[in-house]
Amino acid sequence: MSENFGSSGQIQPLSVGNVVSAAVRLYRSHLKTYLKLAAIAHLWVIVPIYGWAKYAAISGLISRLAFGELIYQPESVQAASSHVNPRLWSFLRVGFQVGLSLLVVYLGLAIAGGILSALLVALLGGILGTAGVIVTTTLTIILMVIILLLGLTWFYSRWIVAEVPLAVEENINGGESVARSWELTKASVLRIQGVVLVAFFVTLPLVFVLNYVPSLFLIKLEPGTVIYGIVYFISVIGSLVGGVLIMPFWQALKAVLYLDLRTRREGLGLQLRQPPTQDFR
Repeated sequence: MSENFGSSGQIQPLSVGNVVSAAVRLYRSHLKTYLKLAAIAHLWVIVPIYGWAKYAAISGLISRLAFGELIYQPESVQAASSHVNPRLWSFLRVGFQVGLSLLVVYLGLAIAGGILSALLVALLGGILGTAGVIVTTTLTIILMVIILLLGLTWFYSRWIVAEVPLAVEENINGGESVARSWELTKASVLRIQGVVLVAFFVTLPLVFVLNYVPSLFLIKLEPGTVIYGIVYFISVIGSLVGGVLIMPFWQALKAVLYLDLRTRREGLGLQLRQPPTQDFR
């Protein structure tokens, strides 16, 4: 990846496209290792609390491995795990804190959007009559969806690398890791939203085929029938496979973004080992 991170020993800031491209190349070059870890993480999800902590920790582990590759200081899975495993519960805290925060944001935006929509419908409906109510309702629904999407992606962009500092840095706990993400991203929200949007479209075909298509069939089937059970099982397996395939890409993306943010925010001047003469494959 010499064209992305330079051969001068100084990591260079990346564009939106280069962030996603670097994540894709990391994913492809370490596909077997990352998919194995992702599969293990998804199997742990069925175990309440401890399994969720393991899932969160393995997510951070993938980001740590990807970060090591980016700075030409790769680690084995065992070496990286020795750093991540003692922080198991801190990773769970990060996941819980970010998830709860996004839920609160969603509810707040939904309530505010609902109130705004009701006011607009009442105001314009009284002026324009019945036809105005229909048009206004349609427009306010569209406006509410836009507000929700922009608001959620804005806050998600502030917490997108929340677990990466915990996986990479020393002497940091879960709460500090979340705060670190908030600090690093404060001047780059729009660019991160661009990265998230591009990454979403990169993974959309896979998500649609494995997650959404089976669910669409369930809508037309009667619950309790044999065929419903079969399609439901296929849907669950498809969602699991989709999660395993997509998770490493997003964790690699977070590692690239974290490194890029540190370069931009802190002028990160890591003294890199001699980079490879050829791009990794």
